[in-house]
Formats: sequence, structure tokens, C-alpha cells
Amino acid sequence: MLPCKRAGGGEVTVVEEEGSIHSPETLIKKPRRTDLPPIASATTATTGNARSTDNSSATTTTTSTNSNSHGSSGGDNGTDSLIMALGNGNSADIDEDLHSRQLAVYGRETMRRLFASNVLISGMQGLGAEIAKNLILAGVKSVTLHDEGDVELWDLSSNFIFSEDDVGKNRALASVQKLQELNNSVVVSSLTAELTKEQLSDFQAVVFTDISLEKAVEFDDYCHTHQPPIAFIKSEVRGLFGNVFCDFGPKFTVFDVDGNDPHTAIIASISNDNPALISCVDDERVEFQDGDLVMFSEVHGMTELNDGKPRKVKNARPYSFSIDEDTTNYSAYEKGGIVTQVKEHKLLNFKPLREALKDPGDFLLSDFSKFDRPPLLHLAFQALDKFILELGRFPVAGSEDDAQKLISLVTSINDSSADGRIEEIDLKLLRHFAFGARAVLNPMAAMFGGLVGQEVVKACSGKFHPLFQFFYFDSVESLPTEPLDPSDLMPLNTRYDAQISVFGSKLQKKMEEAKVYIVGSGALGCEFLKNLALMGVSCGNQGKLTITDDDVIEKSNLSRQFLFRDWNIGQAKSTVAASAAALINPLLKIEALQNRANQESENVFDDTFWENLNVVVNALDNVNARLYIDQRCLYFQKPLLESGTLGAKCNTQMVIPHLTENYGASRDPPEKQAPMCTVHSFPHNIDHCLTWARSEFEGLLEKTPAEVNAYLTSPSEYTSAMKNAGDAQARENLDRVLECLDKERCETFQDCITWARLKFEDYFADRVKQLTFTFPEDATTSNGTPFWSAPKRFPRPLLFSVDDLSHLHFVMAASILRAETFGIPIPDWAKSSTKLADAINKVIVPDFQPKENVKIVTDDKATSMSTASIDDAAVINELTTKLEKCQKQLPPGFKMNPIQFEKDDDTNYHMDLIAGLANMRARNYGIPEVDKLKAKFIAGRIIPAIATATAMATGFVCLELYKVLDGGHKLEDYRNTFVNLALPLFSIAEPVPPKVVKHQDMSWTVWDRWILRDNPTLRELLQWLQDKGLNAYSISFGSCLLYNSMFPRHKDRMDKKMVDLARDVAKAELPSYRQHFDVVVACEDEDDNDIDIPQISIYFK
Repeated sequence: MLPCKRAGGGEVTVVEEEGSIHSPETLIKKPRRTDLPPIASATTATTGNARSTDNSSATTTTTSTNSNSHGSSGGDNGTDSLIMALGNGNSADIDEDLHSRQLAVYGRETMRRLFASNVLISGMQGLGAEIAKNLILAGVKSVTLHDEGDVELWDLSSNFIFSEDDVGKNRALASVQKLQELNNSVVVSSLTAELTKEQLSDFQAVVFTDISLEKAVEFDDYCHTHQPPIAFIKSEVRGLFGNVFCDFGPKFTVFDVDGNDPHTAIIASISNDNPALISCVDDERVEFQDGDLVMFSEVHGMTELNDGKPRKVKNARPYSFSIDEDTTNYSAYEKGGIVTQVKEHKLLNFKPLREALKDPGDFLLSDFSKFDRPPLLHLAFQALDKFILELGRFPVAGSEDDAQKLISLVTSINDSSADGRIEEIDLKLLRHFAFGARAVLNPMAAMFGGLVGQEVVKACSGKFHPLFQFFYFDSVESLPTEPLDPSDLMPLNTRYDAQISVFGSKLQKKMEEAKVYIVGSGALGCEFLKNLALMGVSCGNQGKLTITDDDVIEKSNLSRQFLFRDWNIGQAKSTVAASAAALINPLLKIEALQNRANQESENVFDDTFWENLNVVVNALDNVNARLYIDQRCLYFQKPLLESGTLGAKCNTQMVIPHLTENYGASRDPPEKQAPMCTVHSFPHNIDHCLTWARSEFEGLLEKTPAEVNAYLTSPSEYTSAMKNAGDAQARENLDRVLECLDKERCETFQDCITWARLKFEDYFADRVKQLTFTFPEDATTSNGTPFWSAPKRFPRPLLFSVDDLSHLHFVMAASILRAETFGIPIPDWAKSSTKLADAINKVIVPDFQPKENVKIVTDDKATSMSTASIDDAAVINELTTKLEKCQKQLPPGFKMNPIQFEKDDDTNYHMDLIAGLANMRARNYGIPEVDKLKAKFIAGRIIPAIATATAMATGFVCLELYKVLDGGHKLEDYRNTFVNLALPLFSIAEPVPPKVVKHQDMSWTVWDRWILRDNPTLRELLQWLQDKGLNAYSISFGSCLLYNSMFPRHKDRMDKKMVDLARDVAKAELPSYRQHFDVVVACEDEDDNDIDIPQISIYFK
């Protein structure tokens, strides 16, 4: 049992925190006492009422309600309660459960700026709705929707908010309620009368999606000269063409250009030279670039560099760089040192729209094969504005007269341009532009909604580099390959009329009858369902959309997965998403399943299912599932539309049968893992500390209790298995089980406190003392170099103090979780700093004496920290004997409660303990500590995610979906995309074609699968191949050899059916739904050269 008596007195020394992180979003919070218990650390701000304006127009306001705030719970009331010393960033204004993925992208400071921002969106057609959705999910303070027009059936092609019941209602009024449901912490209101420029002063950013150029120039002039300037964004989507213009004022400060953490490097040497050469350790490449500013710290010897002065990098190399400084007379470098990038602010001078129209500067390019498009589209959108001004309407789809009128306007504007006149105008492109000018297409609205939404975030926060200043985009290659007859573009009085005006009714019919499989119903899946419902995909009598996802809805999903509401938490994602999509378009034929897409579900997604599909859309979050779906699409030769997001980045990849390479043809290199000895004994960054902390958490609270239960469930079987194994791992398992049930068994909460206090001493004092005893500070390696040279950091033991709240909080979190594993009730006083300190002071902490000849693993290539010994078997026998005695002392029916790590519950103390473990270890090694939120991102392996990048990815994919369902497009018509919204950067290019294998007059690719029907025999298969000039010498099913020409007895199998060989020889179990099986055949040509042939499918039914 654990000792619980008061130890003798003695001096208490507090070890100060070492180091700090300079980013304002990851500041270390100073230890403090407060009247809040630790679990009341994350609440959402109540935003208050919407602003009133002087305008007397009809205004509807939906007042927000704060549905996400948590009340205080647990602990004593008053100033004695204990809050985590590591700090939650004082984030009482941010609901971290809800916004954790977004916080991982933006950080707290950006989120706070967003929460204080008021945004106006004028024009509530499809693009306005998409922008509003993204900003409300992001959590701005208020969104005001403005539109003077009424809902038309035409709008239903692109706006997910409206239903046919809304036709005739004001667009802004009809939008408020449904948008408000996305986030009750955002004030959503409406304006329905004409805007005045004075009203714009109520907002930090204003967005216009349907405004004349004359009015836009007037409003932008007001915003540009206003103090402080109001961010002005104008964006339009016209058919398959779109643009964005940004003006954030004459002096806009970008606080963080790219959103990346500052790069760091560990110094190996510094020369006394002019310029000085800095060499870094070679475990990671140096990420600095010429011109970067860096600061030095912890340099021993050449301490002149530790002055905190930024220095400019030059001659950057993979593992070294120079600084433009003469260090000839500086002290000689001895050891240590960290160099850290200094991120600079950037000041931008935006031109007002009035000037930018005449002198647009450099356009942001998206597709380098269309480098000449932006100047022409710059004129085309101005011409369209003149067309509408003169005729009071948009050009009519299919009207050659209207197209010619628009072309003449473009020509006129071009001729009057003094500078930048276009020599050759693409008349075909302008014709497409005119025909689709009235239509707002959903994929274009989704893509531009993501882009514009991100620009608003930049305007309100200064996070990421703004778009400067014009962006033009088109996707004319999405049009059908066959010429469209004007009659095919005429409206049919349906909700798809806007889309029909661009693509024609024939393609619309194909889309409605399509059979589509969406894999995943998370953030991407929700966006895809919305897009496909609006496009009319699978909405015909013969159409069907199947979606599957085995996950359930969690609170953290709600900030991106917009089809879900807080009352859906705990429900199946696919079912809820399918129901929500059916509300967007009641004609959608959808089936929602909860099967994981893998081999185990092939009885559900069988051959018939796959053969009937037209296209597969991936909405997955892991590579293994993507690779599996990729293989199925290869096998059944189905198009796969692939996409993914990471923070502000998104990418799409088109996998088209016989045209492109498959998803699995190229792989990202695996992430570099830190050596085990580094994590366990020689950490040099916070990631190492958090990896160790997560490992210790799982070992102490999940694996050991699970091992205990495995033993108690069947002691004889468990001990027999350990004896049979007889290795170091078995010995270690038994040792842990015995320790948990004997020396460290807890019966009261005081026992748990004792255990936690002794763990602190073991981890952060005794182990460090042993390590530095074995390897003193002046230790050298076998070749005489200092043992503690970079990247190793020499550690110092911590001295526990109840006056250090980080120490106190570690014990609190550890003792509470220990109590959970033993089923011990947690008393209220556990969260009282005074009473907890009193209980800790009762713990006897034995003195530590370092041991001689302790083996500490230092080999970077070691894969286990367990050390084998020659007497493992004897030790195991001794341990099993002790365990048998210990078991008899346990109460009847005793079981432990293993704890599985759950990062998204801030009330469960899991992240408190992991952050405590990591930060105390960081303090040992002089590594900068992190707050609980940053610890959650790293230890919880949280993938940063925001709604804007998701929306953009799905918009790009759906532009490709038009091509897939049309069916006649060539490789050069398809596009793969990569976008970084933070920069912003677009990289759009043709997909890569598949590798071609040639043999005689035949050729094939990875897409080909040879099919042999009518239940053939082995002889018939061999003859079939011989007719192709191929001699098969080996045929296998799975890992079993069905035929090899070298084995004489295999000739007896010649007249057997292949299916019988599979069943009899390979013991294949072919379920009733399978009509075929596949064999791999190794072949040679007539010159005995190996030929890599496609997989062969043998149909036996």
C-alpha cells in the first residue's frame, strides 16, 4: 500500500519556468489562483444585440442565444478553487470544444478578433449564401444580410437556404432563420431596403455579390477613406466565370503572412568569420530562406549573439546558413544554441476600385495554361455591367445577338484602354461568358464562397495574406463536349433552370439519373451533399446517391459540418446528413448507411453495387480508406473524385478510368518519427515531450488497467501466456500488473494523491537524477566528443512545491484519473488548492539514491526501451508467484476501469494530465512550455480544419463532376488543384496520365482488368493467354499457388475448372454474392522476357 503519513519539514524551493513562446497565440500563462474550477475553462461569448442603424428600412433581427456556455461545476466556491496553472489561455470567450479544429488554424488572438467583427453581405443569391454560411460557422460577432430582391425559382439552382415555399419572399428575410441555426453565438439580421454608404460604418467588412460598378465604386470610395478603413470585397459568379476584388484600405497590416509556426533550428557550430557561418544539427533540414530574420538564444561561448537582436539570413543551405555579421572578434562558440525565425508584419497599400479598374496591377493566377485570361475577363465583367445598365437585363442564354452586343462592348472598352490593350480577343470565350451570365452555379458559388469567406477573415483579423487585389477564374472546360443547341438552354420552369442555361437539359437529365457513391459524411461529405442536391444529381426516378459513414456527430464537428446541429450530437452522421440534404432538395434519392468502407463491408458494397455506379466521390479523412476506395475504383473502372483539406490548404485529384493515374500511384513520404531514445531520455522540443506524455498516459491509465483485467479474468491462462512468451515484454507486463495490484494499489482518494505525488517525484526528479548520474554534464562519448552536445539538452530535476500551481494541478489531474481507474469516489475538496496541498503534504517522499551500472538506451535505432536479460524466465516465474499471492488479497469481483484518451472533452482531465506531464518534462530540459490547447493539437493529433477550405475543395470537385457525367472529356479538360488560401496560392493543372505497358500490338495500363467468362478450366486460361503471345508460368490466388509450370503434378489440374482450383487448393470461400474471383498471372513473351499483365477476373456464374 502507499504511505500516507506527513513527511518531516524542510525548505521548499520553487523551480521557475524556463523559456517562453513569443507567438501571441501560444503564450504560457502565469500560475495563478482564481475562483474558477478547472473544468469551467471554455465558454462562448454572448454577443449581445445586433447594431441598430439610422436607416428606417424594414429590418429583421434574430438575437443570438448563448447555447454553448458551461456553468461552473465541482470544487469549493470562493477563491480557494484551483484552476490549471498551465492555463487555458484565459479563453472564457472561446468554446474550445466547438472551435478546436479552427483554433488549430487561426489561434486564439485571431479568433478573438473574429468574435468582435461585424460583417455585411449584400446579395443573397447562391454566392452570398455560401459566404454567409462560412462566416457564421467561423463565429464572427454578427452577419447582416442585405437584398432588395425576392426569391425566384431560378435561385434554387445555387442557394441551399431557399425552398420552393420561399419563392416570392425577400431573399434576406428568407435567409435569416436557417443561417441562424448554424451558430447561435452569431447575430444574424437582415436589411431589405436600398443601402446608403453611411450604413457601412457599422461594419468591419462589407461584401457585395450583386452590385453595379457605379455603386461599387461609390461604396468603395467611402470604405477606403473611412477612419478606420472598412474592408470592401466585391465578388461575382456568372455562369462558369467568377471574380473577386479586395480593398482593405491604404494601410492594412498583415500580422501573420502564412500562418506557419516560426521555423527553428538547433545549432551545431558557429564560425568566427565575416560573414559568420552557422551549422545546424542534421536531424532536420533548416527551413530558413535568404532574407529571413532570425534570433539566437541559449548559445554558450559566443554569447554576443544572445542579445535578442534579429539578424538576416543569407546563403541558406539544407543544414547551414550565414548571417551578415562579423564574428571574428566574438568569443569562441562552445556548445548549444537555438535559432528561431522572427515573423515580420507586412503593410499593404490597397488601391480603391476606381483606380484599380484602370490599373489592375498583377492578377492572381490560378491556371498557368490560361495566363492570358484575366485581362480579358477584367474587360468582360466591365462590359457585362454596361450591358445590364443599358438593357436592364442579363444576356439571354443562347442569344447570338446578346453575345455580339457584349463582344462589341468588350471591344469598345479595350479600344479605349491607353495601357494594357489586348491584341487578340477570344470571341468563343466571350460567347460562353454571355450565354451563362445570368446563372449562379452552385459549384462556382461554393468555390468562391470559400475564397471570399477567407478574405473576410483576413480583413477582420490580419491573419494570412490578403488577395491583392483582383482574381479572375473560369471553368469553360466543364461545358459539354458536344455543341449546345440554343433550344437546349431554354428554361423549363424547374429549380435547375439556371444550370440548364449553361449546360443544357441533356446533361441535366444525365445528372438526375446518375448513381453516385459518396464515402464519408464529415465536413467534405456535408458540402458534397449540399452541392449535389442543388445540382440535381441523383434526383431523377432512376438516380440514386449512396452515402456511408460509420461515425457519429461530436460537438467539434459543428463548426464545419454545417448540416448538423447541436441536437444531433451522438447521432449517425450519414443519416442526419442525408435527411438534411433531402430538405435542400426533396427530389434527392438518397440512401444513408453506417458501414465503414473496407473489405469487411464488401457484402454490402458488392459487385452489383459497384458495377451500377457512375461515379465515386471521396470525402474521407485518412489515407488507408482512400487507398482502399482507389483500388475498388480501379477494379471496377469507376471515376473517383478525390479531395482533402489541411488548415487553409485544399487539394483535389481526378481519377478517371484510362485517362489518369490512380490515387495510389503516388504517395507522400511517411512522416519522420523521433527515435525512441530521444522521446524517452533526450527530448529537445515540445513535440517529443508530448509524445512521451501521451505514451505515459496510455500506459498508466489504459494499458496497465487493461492488463490487470486480462489477468484477473483468467489468471492461469494469462500467466501461462507470459511464461510461454518468456521475453522482456512479458516480464515488463507482469511487473506492471503486480506493481498496480500491490505496491501502487489505491483504496482511498488519499492513496491516489500519494501515487500522483510519487509519480511526480519519479518522472521529474528521480529519473533526471539517475540520467545525469549515469551521464554527467561533462560526460564524453567513446570517440571523445561531449555526450551532451546538440541536439541533446542537459536536464535539471524539479523540486516539488505546493506553491507552484502547475505542480499542484499535475497532482490533482493525476489523482482524479487514478481514482477513476480504481472506481474510487472523487471528493469535492479534490479541486480545492488549500485542501489538496494539505493532502499532498501528508505524503512521505523517500530519498533517491542513483544506482551504478544502470542501462539507459542511447541508440537512435532502438525500437524498444525494454532490455532483455538472461534470466527473464526465472523473473517471470517469481512474478507470477507473487501475483498469485497478491490476487488473494483483492476484494471479490475486483476490476479496474481502463481510461481511453479522449481529447475533445475539456472536463475529463485527460488533456490536463498530458499537458502537465509534457510541460514538467519540458521544464526539466529547458524547453519552452505550451498551454493546454496547443498540447491538445499536438498530443491529440488534431487535424487543423476550416469551413472555407472545405467549401472551396468541393466546389472544384463539382466543376469536374459536370465533365465526368457528360462523359466525353479528354485528359486535357480535367483539372487537379492545390490551393493555399493563406497566401493565397492557386496551382491548377492537368492530371498525370497512367503508365502504359506495351506488348506486340496490345497496350494496357493499371486501369485494365482482363475478364475471362464462362467458368473456364486451367487449360482454357493458358490457351487464352497463349493466343495473346503470352506464356503463363505461374498462377496464384491470394497467397496460394494454383499452377506453376515447374511442378509436374500441376499438369493434372489442366482440365479442372479454375473456380474448383480456387476452392480446393486455395480453400477460397466465395460468398453467394460473388460472381467472379481474381488471379495474378506471371507471364513471359516469346523471348522469355517477363511481361507485367493486368489482373485477370475469372467469372464462374
